[in-house]
Amino acid sequence: MSMIRVWAIHAPKEKLELFTFDAGPLDSEEVEIDIEHCGICHADLSMIKNEWGMSQYPLIPGHEVVGKISAVGSHAKNLQIGQRVGVGWNAVSCMHCHECMTGQHNLCSKAVPTMVGHQGGYADKIRTHWAWAIPLPQTIESADIGPLMCGGIAVFAPLLVFDVKPTDHIGIIGVGGLGHLGIKFAKAWGCEITAFTSQPEKAQDAKAFGAHHVVSSRDSAAILKMASTLDMLMVTSDVTLDWQSLMKTLKPNGRLHMLGAVLEPLSISALDLIFGQKNISGSPTGSPSMLSVMLEFAARHGIKPKVEHFPMSKVNEALAHLEQGKARYRIVLDNDFA
Repeated sequence: MSMIRVWAIHAPKEKLELFTFDAGPLDSEEVEIDIEHCGICHADLSMIKNEWGMSQYPLIPGHEVVGKISAVGSHAKNLQIGQRVGVGWNAVSCMHCHECMTGQHNLCSKAVPTMVGHQGGYADKIRTHWAWAIPLPQTIESADIGPLMCGGIAVFAPLLVFDVKPTDHIGIIGVGGLGHLGIKFAKAWGCEITAFTSQPEKAQDAKAFGAHHVVSSRDSAAILKMASTLDMLMVTSDVTLDWQSLMKTLKPNGRLHMLGAVLEPLSISALDLIFGQKNISGSPTGSPSMLSVMLEFAARHGIKPKVEHFPMSKVNEALAHLEQGKARYRIVLDNDFA
């Protein structure tokens, strides 16, 4: 018997409350992790409110987990008690479908997101399939690294999947929890970076993170001056923008890549796609192997998120801080269970 303490919500938009449940026997393919830190992602807010229509209640949010393995199932591979690991958006995949067998576990149709029908990371312990417990490089510190398990891999994956070159000019829309990591990774990749933000006060921060240029995401005239200059435009915000003007910033064969969960349909002309052979795409985090590569790259280049810390007991205050747009730039909860 393993009792796990969690912060759970029982209906949309309610406050999280402390709850304890019996997790039962550890599955042979699972590991159990003593949580030290868990990042707060904007997706947590979306799940709490059921904005994506996939939340299941009671809901235990959290999918940017860092901790140490405390128990190992009999069939778990290459992991040991006491090892530091991270857990991101997914906790389980089937391990036998075409996507899993070709290393695209994150695209598995039976993948179980860490906080959808599964216990999330606002807790003192968590269980996950061994393949999704990602060992952390020794040079990465535990306290601030949780957001890399979701935000970090989200912005890193497109650099790998779409073969972005160090000579490419990348635009990043949004200088927030996701966007500031996109700037840091693209800068270390070698790219020229233009940051787009609706908040002028973030311009200096964007340049400190590595952006070479900053443009207002609400100024269509300024955006149009950048016509045919970008190889890729990563969208990390979740608001509707002037998509027609933004598409014109792309070079021939350029790509508009969606990472922010914009809930309204995109208004884009088919002719903008045809005359210039342009692309629109999106991606859902990354596979276990890609997560490992991302962490190695982050360790090599000293990339880490800019974070604020809250004790886990103050989780409702931390979520309100994020929802009010005050976070600079990610929030990490520190385990303070007695």
